[in-house]
Amino acid sequence: MSPNTTDALSFYEDEKNLKKLCDFLRSSEGPAVREAIEMDKRVYYLKGEKLVNFMVEPKKGTKWPKDLPRFKSRQEAIAVCKELCNYQYMHRSIKRGKGDLVISRDRDFDESGIFTWIYEGDKSFSHLMTTLLIMGFLFCVCFPIWPNFLKVFAWYMSVSFLLLIFFLVTFRGLLFLFVWILGYDFWFLPNLFDEQLGFVDSFKPLYSFEKTKEGQLMYRIGIAVAFFSFCWWAITQPSEFDGFVAAQGDFIKDLYAGTLLSDVSQADKENIDKPKMESLEDLLKKLESSDDPEEELISEDERLEKMMENLIDEEEDLTDEE
Repeated sequence: MSPNTTDALSFYEDEKNLKKLCDFLRSSEGPAVREAIEMDKRVYYLKGEKLVNFMVEPKKGTKWPKDLPRFKSRQEAIAVCKELCNYQYMHRSIKRGKGDLVISRDRDFDESGIFTWIYEGDKSFSHLMTTLLIMGFLFCVCFPIWPNFLKVFAWYMSVSFLLLIFFLVTFRGLLFLFVWILGYDFWFLPNLFDEQLGFVDSFKPLYSFEKTKEGQLMYRIGIAVAFFSFCWWAITQPSEFDGFVAAQGDFIKDLYAGTLLSDVSQADKENIDKPKMESLEDLLKKLESSDDPEEELISEDERLEKMMENLIDEEEDLTDEE
């Protein structure tokens, strides 16, 4: 006998089947829930009536699992909801304020009440991701003791990701600008930078295409003139534009090679994170040179006087000989 023809009450008497139902209700296909704070913890809750309505007549487009029997009446759904409370997969709560809940002393299920989910499903994936996050953090902290090939690999990956983001943003902007001039708004990956969406949802849809709002004709004409003027300059001034392109190529090569600061010695680049401290020899030389600066000046004056005296003596000797 298939689950769809099995009596719902007898099927959900098994706790394993009840967990399967909870997995479905807690998934994205399940009923809508709200967030609140209960006992200093973020929880998800919904009204009992909405839960029963969903179990009896799911919202349009919901894909009910094939291995779970459907509920034929509200009485069956209410009976199963009572079992959810008995197994402590959810409990009744009282609304104390906006977004603030407290646990109710009444444990019975009632369609007029508010119920908070306790069941969180299988946490194996969550534990795995937490473990990977901790290991990744420790791995990054140990960067100074990485072997050289791993440091080079990390540098190449960072530079490649940075260039990918730069060219993607530039490509999206130029593509939008070119199509916008023609009177349409075209975005490639329109939700790419939407912070409210998850990682996968940020890449949906692939593109958006709609007609531009009225009143932008003069702006489009101005941008078109500027764009085609730049294209004309690039064609008529190949030497300057080619120099610009060559400079960008050299920049990317230096970026990958790590030679952007060519005037800095390799030793300085390797010791860039080390504190700058003078050696003992340098400190002794400074002390010796700053012991008695007046003595050096006096000795220099004395040398000049001796030179002058020698010159005068030589002139007198020449005069006597004549």
